[in-house]
Amino acid sequence: MRSIEVRYGAATALWDVSMRVDAGELVCVVGPNGAGKTTLINVIAGLNRIASGTLRHGSCDLARLPAHLFCAEGIAIVPEGRRLFTGMTVRENLALGSYRTSAKAHRRASLDRVCALFPALVEKLDRPAGSLSGGQQQMVAIGRALMARPTLLLLDEPSLGLAPMIVIELFQTIREVNAEGVAVLLVEQNVALALAIASRAYVLEEGRIAAEGPAAELAARPEIRRAYLGIDAVDRV
Repeated sequence: MRSIEVRYGAATALWDVSMRVDAGELVCVVGPNGAGKTTLINVIAGLNRIASGTLRHGSCDLARLPAHLFCAEGIAIVPEGRRLFTGMTVRENLALGSYRTSAKAHRRASLDRVCALFPALVEKLDRPAGSLSGGQQQMVAIGRALMARPTLLLLDEPSLGLAPMIVIELFQTIREVNAEGVAVLLVEQNVALALAIASRAYVLEEGRIAAEGPAAELAARPEIRRAYLGIDAVDRV
């Protein structure tokens, strides 16, 4: 995206935002609440439209594409709060991710892949999604997106409300998915974990990109450590 601007009525949510995710890359976006992170990821998923700027995926001009065709371009989102159909089974929720003809042709293989990534779901495929723990529901949400066989996976706050050990397991799986060649854009408030697994990072503040660069370099910057990691810039005895 280049020089993106997004508005809600008269209010501007994103100002002159430019960023990229290369093929097979894992990039994170961090920042405080209300910075515009969810708006940013929803723009890339087609859920919010841009007022100005350029939005492209490969050779496709996404700004001109109807929202329902973003998935066909290889983009899948795991929304904040999971958004499962809690009265439907896990299997049915996963199947919804492969509604496109090209993805439906590989539904069996995709389901096997999801079960290999999340073994805890194997015995729960025919249970209502609402009966699962929060961590297991997040596994279903990620699995549903993977059923679409995306080339770009968008993750909006996947650690929200989950126990620390579950979060670590989920982030390990995200790295595994990325290692298989799927590009990942991760929006996350757990800054330490996000910077630890990403190759590059952007800091979003008040709708603007405040900093960007290799994740390890951003994690080492004193102002980032103070503001987002709760670590003083000067070591104390």
